[in-house]
Amino acid sequence: MSRELPKDILKKYETTFSTVELPSVEVNRVAPKVTTVTNKMEKVLPTIKEAVEKTGLKDGMTISFHHHLREGDFVFNQVMAVIKEMGIKDLTLAPSSLTNVMNEMVIECIKAGIVSHITSSGMRGSLGEFISRGGMENPVILRSHGNRPRAIESGEIKIDVAFLGVPTTDNYGNANAVYGKSVFGSLGYAKVDAQYADKVVLITDNLVPYPNTPISIPQTQVDYIVEVDAIGNPDKIGAGATRFTKDPKELKIAETVKDVIVNSPYFKEGFSFQTGTGGAALAVTRYLKEEMKAKDIKASFALGGITKPTVELLEEGLVAKVLDVQDFDKGAAEGMAQFENQQEIDASFYAGPHNKGAVVNQLDVVILSALEIDTQFNVNVMTGSDGVLRGAIGGHQDAATAKLTIISAPLVRGRIPTVVKDVTTLITPGSSIDVLVTEIGIAINPLRQDLVDIFKNIKRIPVFTIEELQQRAEKIVGVPEPLQFTNRVVACIEYRDGSLLDVVKEIKPYKE
Repeated sequence: MSRELPKDILKKYETTFSTVELPSVEVNRVAPKVTTVTNKMEKVLPTIKEAVEKTGLKDGMTISFHHHLREGDFVFNQVMAVIKEMGIKDLTLAPSSLTNVMNEMVIECIKAGIVSHITSSGMRGSLGEFISRGGMENPVILRSHGNRPRAIESGEIKIDVAFLGVPTTDNYGNANAVYGKSVFGSLGYAKVDAQYADKVVLITDNLVPYPNTPISIPQTQVDYIVEVDAIGNPDKIGAGATRFTKDPKELKIAETVKDVIVNSPYFKEGFSFQTGTGGAALAVTRYLKEEMKAKDIKASFALGGITKPTVELLEEGLVAKVLDVQDFDKGAAEGMAQFENQQEIDASFYAGPHNKGAVVNQLDVVILSALEIDTQFNVNVMTGSDGVLRGAIGGHQDAATAKLTIISAPLVRGRIPTVVKDVTTLITPGSSIDVLVTEIGIAINPLRQDLVDIFKNIKRIPVFTIEELQQRAEKIVGVPEPLQFTNRVVACIEYRDGSLLDVVKEIKPYKE
């Protein structure tokens, strides 16, 4: 695929993307600076401000957060308000991702010179608009959930201070997210930060007697602890993403996804899978559950961002294990405390490409979404049809390495085509995508002739070429006006190995 990559950006990267088939390489990992703690020292501090002062945070450093509480997060704004008040400048913000509740604070901090660089998995809403319209001098770096731990382990992201919200900890820093009033289940992203940051500050609303178990973040990695009134609202973790859809189009897509899985060579005893959130993905889980019962097939494990319907499969014995890096709703988070086989894993274990084997390497089937997919099966989940940042890479690139990668998406959304000739922003290369499922039928990547041969004999599943689907979409909504950008790069898109994949340019005010 050919993407226009500016020379000044290319100079900052050792490599550009070449293949999804990553080679085995030898890498060196960095180690954090450790300030030892004696038996005369206390870790619990009365305020966030005192913790920030104790860490020695100063101009030019890098700070990190995790986003497990998603739209219910209270920690980020509390900490950034203190940093803003203290007048610290030129920070690099390196959270696992940014959610809408963080947007206004981030914009304020950029305008005030407090934040000058950002690396994240995604951004949306007002922050996405702000960045897309040139609100920040330095380009944002966007990485997948597997690429972020790779970058931390290699030292490309050097975290000086990690501020990590935890629902429960003791006074020495043994923390978990499965008990307390703000449970969010897995601490998968935060575990990497705790392991590699020079200073680790836990923010909690539930300080419990020592020793606190189970231990997700151990005391050996924690410098300071601050107790606050509330770290978040777990009822807002899902924020609509886990609704049970009644939309006929979504149900049709979900049923076809189920048919593709069931008729593939991967639907057999001991198979593994990952699904996401959203109405169609949750409906797939429900349909798949009925097929598994009917054919007496059980899965070996389910992976990734976990939802309550996935935990129900575990509870009913249809899935043997759940490997949990993030919980997408309160129901899934509460499952962590109930089920021994819902195993917390960190983000490197989940999808890091530069370790001794990530779980995504063992994945049979994954169902992913798309804002756009083009005739080369390339997928965009980051920018909207207007070119504005309004999504996240998440685990999209990482999980797309499964044996069967399915994209579920409608042919069009309103007046916007989903299947296009060229994606606006390349996030997941088409060579890792196997099947597109829409409401009118499927398209199979020609690279998967084995699947073409299977599905040409299944008459109830209409099979089109991807070009035919693109033309159908174009016939429905017409040909969109080309987007207009300036030459200024506002975001760099990395592939999961850290190579430069694409860039996002500043939106140009529309002119006819």
